[in-house]
Amino acid sequence: MLRGGPFTLREKPIDGFRQSTVVFQLNQNHGLQDMRASLPTEPASERDDLKAENPIEGVRVFFVEDEVLVAMLMEDFLEELGCVVAASAHRVGAALQKIEQVKFDVAVLDINVAGETVTPVAEELERRSIPFIFASGYCGNVLDDRFAGRPLLIKPFGQADLAAALLKALAKPAE
Repeated sequence: MLRGGPFTLREKPIDGFRQSTVVFQLNQNHGLQDMRASLPTEPASERDDLKAENPIEGVRVFFVEDEVLVAMLMEDFLEELGCVVAASAHRVGAALQKIEQVKFDVAVLDINVAGETVTPVAEELERRSIPFIFASGYCGNVLDDRFAGRPLLIKPFGQADLAAALLKALAKPAE
């Protein structure tokens, strides 16, 4: 992964080729949004950077995110980390339904989902002792005091940030 200014270049092997993806981060009045553009593929080398002992490989992740491009990026990050995307939801009501229907190990919750707080989802996950992480594009004190000890990803975040937050959430029993 190469980072430079307002973009990130990621490569991953696919069927003997290396797919390159550029993620642009555009500063707008309400925060940063990600736009993606795929570049032509080129032959991949035999190396596999991420296969050495991966403690989150196979972890089933449920995420709640209302921004389509951020959700796509999240899914890519999770898959590249070796996680399984168990489910995703774009609204709080849908997220509460999926908690009932889908089995997963950890959740990543956008704090503000289409203008609605994700607190009911966090409360249900806490009740079930399922670990979770918050994500937000807003700076400052955005967490409800009850969840102050939970990992918080500030958007835009990178794949390494997501991996670290997942490890932290999974290492610590849900409170």
